[in-house]
Amino acid sequence: MQFGLIEMWQSMGAVAKTVAIALIVLSVIALYLFLERIMFFSRTRKKSREVAPKLAELLKTGKVQEALILSTKKENKGSHLARVTAAGIKEFLEGQEANLSFDEQIETSQRGCERATNLFTQELKRGLTVLATIATSSPFIGLFGTIFGIINAFRGMAITGSGGIGAVASGIAEALITTAAGIGVAIIALWFYNLLSGKVEIYNTEMTNASSEIVDYFIRKHSTKERI
Repeated sequence: MQFGLIEMWQSMGAVAKTVAIALIVLSVIALYLFLERIMFFSRTRKKSREVAPKLAELLKTGKVQEALILSTKKENKGSHLARVTAAGIKEFLEGQEANLSFDEQIETSQRGCERATNLFTQELKRGLTVLATIATSSPFIGLFGTIFGIINAFRGMAITGSGGIGAVASGIAEALITTAAGIGVAIIALWFYNLLSGKVEIYNTEMTNASSEIVDYFIRKHSTKERI
């Protein structure tokens, strides 16, 4: 008996085939989520690189309202840096209109930046829970098929009345295939998850830095006014 992919597939039982199909579907889902997230991160990075220098120039020249308008434009909402900058400026200006003390204005600006950071972080993490679930569950799904492969091996022995390799080869092959497939899908999904999680941490750090820069800008501006 030959043991090519086609022959092994034909020799597999219904349960093992179902497990194999399920693992294939999970691998496709994992690959789709990875590519979708990579494209999302790329768009965010590109947009932030375009808008960040413009925002820095506007703030440097004291054009706070213009910076708020730019950061809140629809085409710039995909930028994580623009989102945080807009939240910080908006909350600070609203604090001024409410006649809050300067310290309270700074606090509201900080909280606005934190809220924007948390919300955008959730957008960045979308799909990562599914990847984590695939990574943790795939080996157990493969193990489920492994159990039925071993059962088929024993059934082959019972049918033939022999314990030779020919009687159990089909069932053992079935068990090994589902085991290997489950582990393979888990490794791929885990690699995708770790890579994307690392990128989320980088974006989160950048947003935290942008938040502190906005707050520092308002503090320096206030200090300059007091000296004058």
